[in-house]
Amino acid sequence: MKQKIKEEITNLQERFFEINKFIYENPELGDEEFKAVEKLTSLLADHGFVIEKGIASRQTAFKATYDSKKTGPSVAFLCEYDALPGVGHGCGHNMIGAMGVAAGIGLSKVIESLGGKVVVFGTPAEETNGAKVDMVKEGVFKDIDVAMILHPSAGKSYESGSSQAMDAIQFEYTGKPSHAAAAPEKGINALDGVIMLFNGINALREHVPSDVRIHGIIKEGGEAANIVPEKAVAQFYIRAKERKYLNEVVHKIRNIAKGAEMMTGATVSISNYEASYDNLKTNNELSQTFNKNLKQAGVEDIEKPKGGAGSIDMGDVSLVCPAIHPYIGLDHPNVNGHSKEMADLTVTKIAKERLIQGAIAMAFTGFDVIKDKQLLAKIKEEFKTN
Repeated sequence: MKQKIKEEITNLQERFFEINKFIYENPELGDEEFKAVEKLTSLLADHGFVIEKGIASRQTAFKATYDSKKTGPSVAFLCEYDALPGVGHGCGHNMIGAMGVAAGIGLSKVIESLGGKVVVFGTPAEETNGAKVDMVKEGVFKDIDVAMILHPSAGKSYESGSSQAMDAIQFEYTGKPSHAAAAPEKGINALDGVIMLFNGINALREHVPSDVRIHGIIKEGGEAANIVPEKAVAQFYIRAKERKYLNEVVHKIRNIAKGAEMMTGATVSISNYEASYDNLKTNNELSQTFNKNLKQAGVEDIEKPKGGAGSIDMGDVSLVCPAIHPYIGLDHPNVNGHSKEMADLTVTKIAKERLIQGAIAMAFTGFDVIKDKQLLAKIKEEFKTN
């Protein structure tokens, strides 16, 4: 049956690469990916998938299901397709979308003999507000046995590893305007609140583990130098290896913000300006199965997981079902991620080869999960333990 999966995906490779190139040529920002969704879901529908659009109250999210009508596990492949401002698909989400659809279609060609379901999820806005977070909250993964997503890497291929939990927090200070020279004593300086916040956070850095990252900007700092600033806004990303410790760091930073309020008299409003992400918990049983299949598909050189300094919304998915987020390499280590060069790399000859190999590896892994009851039991036991 694996040979049939490989043949089906290989026979459709020009179609998959055409979609990959179309999404590359038509980059759409998060929550605006209507063209990409239409392309991906149209192909899935052509191959017998039942399409639901707008799931989890996200216009450009979708769920595509191929049901064998027989009892068995539900295997999910996740697609991303949002672009970056200025550089287009510098993170390769066009490839992620095409690989997810290709894997789903490939596995669907044998699912009626196996039992179970193949589900392809469209997950928009990974670069900004992370639709997977809302999808988890809405319970769209509650009946999924395993979930997989495969991300391109400019250089080498990597096993699925970890990512950092992250909160994106905004601090808005409100003061009182006054002439900075004629009547400074009548003003309350909101910018002072932000500066005190930065100073407090810089002092905190000495007392947190090395995995913690706190980086921020001053988004607003006043209108003119001769006016005491009435409003000042700072935005921070706060990250840590585990959600539990991240919550402790965030609590301390909130207290720093309130301390700055007391010192300056400028009142502070604290809010999340983007979705919070949980840390990725890779399911090792599922990961090792994928690694074996990626080698079988022709990618022999797979590195151990790269450091998880970034944050991804797949982390939230990994807390509700066994999940992996590996990387497939495009053999150009000197190309930087989130660049125009990376976007261009996703439509080269090597990208086409890797797209098909990655899709085959994911489909093979889905096959193994459905076929091998002992493997699925091990995957679920590990998930419960973690």
